[in-house]
Amino acid sequence: MKRNAAMLAGTITLFGTILSGCGGGGTVGQPAGQSAGQAAGQSAAAEKNSKPYAGTTLRLVTANHAWTDLIKPKIPEFEQQTGIKVNLESYFEDQLTQKLTVEFTSGSSSVDVFMMRPLQEGKMFIQNGWVGEMTKKDDPDWDFKDFTNASTGSLIQGGKLYGVPIVTEREILYYRKDILEKNNIPVPKTLDELKQAAAKLNDPNNGFYGFVARGQRAAAVTQFSSFLYGMGGDFMKDGKATIDTPEAVSAFKTYGELLKSYGPPGVLNMSWPQAIGIFGQGKAAFYTDADSLYPNLLDPQKSSVGDKTGFALFPAGSKGQTPYNVTSWSLAIQAKSKNQAAAWEFVKWATSKQAMTALQGKGIPGPRQSVWNTDEGKKSFPPELVNVISKSNELGKAYDRPILINVGEARDVIGSVIVTAISGEDVEKAAKQANQQFQAIIDKEKK
Repeated sequence: MKRNAAMLAGTITLFGTILSGCGGGGTVGQPAGQSAGQAAGQSAAAEKNSKPYAGTTLRLVTANHAWTDLIKPKIPEFEQQTGIKVNLESYFEDQLTQKLTVEFTSGSSSVDVFMMRPLQEGKMFIQNGWVGEMTKKDDPDWDFKDFTNASTGSLIQGGKLYGVPIVTEREILYYRKDILEKNNIPVPKTLDELKQAAAKLNDPNNGFYGFVARGQRAAAVTQFSSFLYGMGGDFMKDGKATIDTPEAVSAFKTYGELLKSYGPPGVLNMSWPQAIGIFGQGKAAFYTDADSLYPNLLDPQKSSVGDKTGFALFPAGSKGQTPYNVTSWSLAIQAKSKNQAAAWEFVKWATSKQAMTALQGKGIPGPRQSVWNTDEGKKSFPPELVNVISKSNELGKAYDRPILINVGEARDVIGSVIVTAISGEDVEKAAKQANQQFQAIIDKEKK
């Protein structure tokens, strides 16, 4: 009996030790001489060490966007892992900018993490001191070096990182595979080849056009940018407007001629919904715009050419192949947030390789090159498009418009030259006049 009792006691002790090692509760397996209170205290301390920000509540303010829709159901995972509560709010894009501007201007510190368009309101937010610096970008577990250079370029000012990319896009060439094959025309690799192919396929008498793109004044500027870079031009350099240089004039004329000579009627009123509509209805051979728009062309409810649409790198200009490769949305931390460390934990989690792989697997084009190399990261995108995106990540420029606070005003000025070019009027004269107006905008921001 004594031997059996001893064996039973040993079994209980061993079982208790196993329970303790597996996180079991109660006092079973409690080391000799340790009270239940001491064990509970150690357990609480261990949990505090693993969840140092438990009990913190973050206010996350986002845009009504596919990224928000996909991250929202995953937030409970973050809350369980960290003990941090996240209250999410979402608004339409312009409402978001207005709301954040009002709150930040008032000095409110209640916003912790927010979505920001680095090329739209980014410079204003950063210059006004509303965006906190991402001081922990060197965290090896997060691997900042995995983000493409183009995706982070618009978020770095003075060598400091002021946001993390979450959604990216590049300008590409959409084309009709069946039309090119039928006419024995190779996919254009240069803008000259694009012009020649558009001319050959243009058939306005039968309602078919060689080329379509945005022609609306301000809206066209972003898509014009890849033409500008390919010709060796830029919007500005060292604080000087450069939209009247020979390179810029050449780009304006190329863009204008494509739409004037081979584009559909009413192109001056077209932003992306109208332009993609023309292509999706099977009325154009070529279309240049953001790769993020491709789902509209594969959706049978919106397009009749889903199985006939091809994707190619944006054609090279006379000075090379430089499509824009931009971050359309980023996550930022408010400078005055009282929960800086917890906010960083959320940003790090939301932009981790694991999270971005899951989101990209559902169609969100992300900024991590490693994710583009995984099967999960590729599965939601046509294989041809994946190859185009991966190559564009190496070539692209980080902005598709001038990086200014008054970017809307600048786009209107630059867009006026695009309108002139499409209308077949004096581009050189329009460019010189617009350059002076653009310079005035630049100078005003220097004061």
